[in-house]
Amino acid sequence: MVVNQVESGLAAVEQKLRTVVNSDISLLQDASQHIIVSGGKRLRPRLAFLAYLAAGGEKLELVVPLAAAVELVHTATLVHDDINDHSLTRRGKVTVHARWGRTFALLTGDYLFSKVYELMAPYGAEYNVIMADACVSLVEGETLQAAAAKAGSIDQETYKKIIARKTASLFEAAACMGARLAGGDETTVQALGQYAYNLGLAFQIVDDILDIIGDPETLGKPVGGDLVQGAGVLMAHNGHPAEIGAPVAEADPIQAMMARLRESGAIEVAHLQAQEMARRAREALAPLPDSPARRELLSLVDLVVERER
Repeated sequence: MVVNQVESGLAAVEQKLRTVVNSDISLLQDASQHIIVSGGKRLRPRLAFLAYLAAGGEKLELVVPLAAAVELVHTATLVHDDINDHSLTRRGKVTVHARWGRTFALLTGDYLFSKVYELMAPYGAEYNVIMADACVSLVEGETLQAAAAKAGSIDQETYKKIIARKTASLFEAAACMGARLAGGDETTVQALGQYAYNLGLAFQIVDDILDIIGDPETLGKPVGGDLVQGAGVLMAHNGHPAEIGAPVAEADPIQAMMARLRESGAIEVAHLQAQEMARRAREALAPLPDSPARRELLSLVDLVVERER
């Protein structure tokens, strides 16, 4: 029942995403539709729906614009990230900047961010403040990551700050807003927020692991991007790519560095960290009574840490 409800809600989110980006400026609409229809896990709106149901909500349609807004924030960041990372593919398709150019990609990302205001307006100040705080944290996290990469060093403490802000903050916001919309009490809202926060940390650690060991076809994008930039969980354990010391003479120095990282034991340590964040996520749900939605939230933890894309 819950699974069907959530899937129905996600279908409504898809429709909302496609209609909200309509514009009489065809380039903006085409570029926005391009990234939206390319798919994605839709994990953040799923979190909003499940948190709403776990907190006792019954009218899932009330969450749809909010859930779409959360996903649109994430989508906008992907458009901008691909510019910064010089990525040519995303979700198995050409990136917006590779197809339309850097300037129009920047404007598309800005357009998507602007449309978030439209979706969030009906929810009032409380929810908009939560969303705004998450967006600020997200930009701060991305800035910290770029600064660390430019400086040529990243330690574990900095890495934790980066992923807490750039990833976990939006996960937490999605769950907190969903729980509040259901009328959940403060204990319930905080429990679901902590669950989502730790789930976001686990998700990003696994994402960074897959950047080294993942299959590009399965991921829908090239691997090794974080390695090139000196970012990601394995850099926090092993230092900057320059310190790994790939000889210039090697035919593919990035692949050589990735191979050495696989042999270093850092991936195993990172997996343990992801499992610890997963454990904390599960424990955070302890105050909530058993329900189909709570059980789905627990299953989502396994899905995040065991995924291959």
